[in-house]
Amino acid sequence: MSDSESIVCRPTRWFLFRALVMLLMFGVFAVLFFKDGSTGYRKANEVFYLRKAFDRAASEFEKMNASGSLTPQRWKNHASSQQVEFPGDPGLFPASLKQPMPWPEILQDHEQMKNLQTAKKLWLEYSKIHGLNAKTVEHPYDASKIAGQWGAFWFCASLTAAAAFILLRTMRRSISVDGEGITNQQGRKIPYGDLKTLDLRKWETKGLAFLDYEGASGKGRIRIDGLTYGGFKEEDGQPAERLMKLVRSRISGEILEYAPILEQIPSAEGKSTDE
Repeated sequence: MSDSESIVCRPTRWFLFRALVMLLMFGVFAVLFFKDGSTGYRKANEVFYLRKAFDRAASEFEKMNASGSLTPQRWKNHASSQQVEFPGDPGLFPASLKQPMPWPEILQDHEQMKNLQTAKKLWLEYSKIHGLNAKTVEHPYDASKIAGQWGAFWFCASLTAAAAFILLRTMRRSISVDGEGITNQQGRKIPYGDLKTLDLRKWETKGLAFLDYEGASGKGRIRIDGLTYGGFKEEDGQPAERLMKLVRSRISGEILEYAPILEQIPSAEGKSTDE
């Protein structure tokens, strides 16, 4: 390599893909938790007590019509005076829910109550017409569970913001070397003469190396992540490996790396050859 040539290691597709997946994953979770905390759990509570009103109506209709003499007008008078019970804090239900809420008109219809007979069939019809989930939750959600959804939302929102920040920051960065020195991710150029230590003990296993420098360029450490910058793919020319080879050939300081372990070969007398 001539002094005029340079090697530039930009963010790898592997890193960008992983960062994007994390961003999307945390973003989707944040949206889901937000929906549950803001409206989802409250709507589920509304549907839960609406469903109970249908059960109550069926039970009362059966009692009042035990002798078969219940007239449509008498049932309508009774049903129209009833209300859906939404117990507890109004904050546990949607803000759009108007209380008190009378029984739905379908429960006031004597013929429908008589012909369909069961609250289940009436509920299926009503929920379909109004776009509600026919299957209700087993138990209504209390304030602590709604607060838990908000807590989970803020946690995932923070992770989403962090992933977006890391992705955008890394996309604009690179590590490069030329005939004079190495330029780190922040754009600071360090001459080869200022490089004191090259730590390669994690290079072979994790693609990580650390460069300590001190001199006219200041004092600090450069973290070289070969999987994030450059990569090791042969079809791309192994930019990270080529960068590291150049740094190794130019550094005059100490290089730290694991020495290979030599196996001891037993001699004919049962002693190892390194004794």
